[in-house]
Amino acid sequence: MECRSCFLEAGIHPSHLAVITSQRNKLLLSHSFVYSALWDGDALTEAVSLLWVWTGWFNWSELIPLRLWGRTLGLQTANSQFLLEGMPFRIFGGSMHYFRVPREYWEDRMLKMKACGLNTLTTYVPWNLHEQERGKFDFSRNLDLEAFLSLAAKNGLWVILRPGPYICSEWDLGGLPSWLLQDPEMQLRTTYKGFTEAVDAYFDHLMPIVVPLQYKKGGPIFAVQVENEYGSYAKDPNYMTYVKMALLKRGIVELLMTSDNKNGLSFGLVEGALATVNFQKLEPGLLKYLDTVQRDQPKMVMEYWTGWFDNWGGPHYVFDADEMVNTVASVLKLGASINLYMFHGGTNFGFMNGALEADEYKSDVTSYDYDAVLTEAGDYTSKFFKLRQLFSMIIGQPLPLPPMIESKASYGAILLHQYISLWDVLPSLLQPIKSEFPVNMENLHVNDSSGQSYGYVLYETVIFGGGHLHSRDHVRDRAQVFVNTMYVGELDYNAVELSLPEGQGFRQLRLLVENRGRVNYGLALNEQRKGLIGDIFLNKTPLRNFKIYSLEMKPGFMKSLRHVAGWSAVPDYFVGPAFFRGRLWIEHQPQDTFLKLQGWEKGVVFVNGQNLGRYWKIGPQETLYLPGPWLRKGSNEIVIFEERTAGRIIQSVDIPYLGRTQYVD
Repeated sequence: MECRSCFLEAGIHPSHLAVITSQRNKLLLSHSFVYSALWDGDALTEAVSLLWVWTGWFNWSELIPLRLWGRTLGLQTANSQFLLEGMPFRIFGGSMHYFRVPREYWEDRMLKMKACGLNTLTTYVPWNLHEQERGKFDFSRNLDLEAFLSLAAKNGLWVILRPGPYICSEWDLGGLPSWLLQDPEMQLRTTYKGFTEAVDAYFDHLMPIVVPLQYKKGGPIFAVQVENEYGSYAKDPNYMTYVKMALLKRGIVELLMTSDNKNGLSFGLVEGALATVNFQKLEPGLLKYLDTVQRDQPKMVMEYWTGWFDNWGGPHYVFDADEMVNTVASVLKLGASINLYMFHGGTNFGFMNGALEADEYKSDVTSYDYDAVLTEAGDYTSKFFKLRQLFSMIIGQPLPLPPMIESKASYGAILLHQYISLWDVLPSLLQPIKSEFPVNMENLHVNDSSGQSYGYVLYETVIFGGGHLHSRDHVRDRAQVFVNTMYVGELDYNAVELSLPEGQGFRQLRLLVENRGRVNYGLALNEQRKGLIGDIFLNKTPLRNFKIYSLEMKPGFMKSLRHVAGWSAVPDYFVGPAFFRGRLWIEHQPQDTFLKLQGWEKGVVFVNGQNLGRYWKIGPQETLYLPGPWLRKGSNEIVIFEERTAGRIIQSVDIPYLGRTQYVD
């Protein structure tokens, strides 16, 4: 038994000593019995009743951020278990990303975590949002990381922070800012000087926010992850040590962790950090494999994948709730801690979705519902209630009541009554960049020389006659091709050539190129430049002398669009690219809703200046989530940028439709 002086030296208040000692003894005595009961139906009732008699044996009410008095030891590892301030502790975590959830709903989602039985929140930090332009940092509004972490503490949640610099997360370029790719020699996620200098500058701004919110400073952060899944990349043996030291020398003092899948586990290690594992299916011996990598350490599943993400043109993936809960129970029975990825997925608002590139390029959809424990809009699923039942049995005390869900509204049909062609917008709002050669998106001289990160780029040049147009695979990712204003076809990864019609005299060739999302995982990160990344050939001759228009569609551009002359009534049939606008009138307090774009082909939706994300008729996603806090009583402006075939109305519905479902194998 620990001596009283040891606890006092650890900074634990004497009034807590008896409680801590009692809870530890009960935990050690009952540990094996309770987990075996989960697998023995006859013993389950007896186990639950005993848990109720032993009120508080797994009760961490004294071990939550705003109540814990002594803070010297923090989260530690000893004898294959976690200790929090010297007391055995199990991490029941869930992932939720502040940048994917409207700020007004942060607390609601946290309360639902607590009601499910979780004690820990994990979040990534997206460098590409916090430093969209080199040297300009934004930690305000929905990017207020300090407010998010403080709210977690207020609601009794510990935090595992995953600050990157790379985060993966099905997020554009894995969270790395696109301006890094202005350097033609850039080697991302290595100790290449151009990369480490940028990381150092970013961490110099990020860490002063994070450091005061650590456990030993009185905050909720009791563990910090070093990079993310580096074992799957592993291009530089010195890189993980660099990231670890970058954290330590800026004041990170809490437990460090790494995170990898089984295949990358041994390649992503760094001395002084606890290795954790990611998976969805619990293969035999997987957790034991951790013991071959690190001896006598607690087992932690940093990402237990509760669902999966969707790609455009594919199915909507779902993962069986019973199979998920059974796997969670198995993990816990084996004595491991767990983090549910995702507990609440949220939305890839704007142009922030990532992509995969294995055999072919596949971009992710706007929704990050993930078939997670909470839906994209924060509603409960069967997974929530099954997990709540499981965690409740283990904790052995009543959990907080689940908060009421937000009501959803169906506002009916919304008429898009005005339009203006992209060709009519260009002279009014955009000044072209002139270049002899095509310039990729990231190297355009815009945004104080930080280049263009997202959206579209229009390339114009003059041609004489028609013939054979060939991209030489230099289109990233999809180009609509026009002669003057006449649409003639598309170029992308699969379609690399196109016939242009003959015509008299000189004509304008226009290529409207969309960045559909940069790859966020794998070995191709350094090749994620967008737009035209090289020459385009007409009849084997490279095209020259371009006018290039940056169409990033930032809030300032969308605001200016309101005042452009030339908006007119929408005709019975119109082919884009064009902007369409209409009004949604709301009589009462706005509620969440979903926009259905049946009859529209492909584009982006803006509501009151907020970019809701992309839609595309190929699916699977058929509705876009519109949070109630982004609406207001009275008139709400809706603007749609449609690339091709426009409808006349969109529908506001109260039920999302994410597409045809397919179970994850």
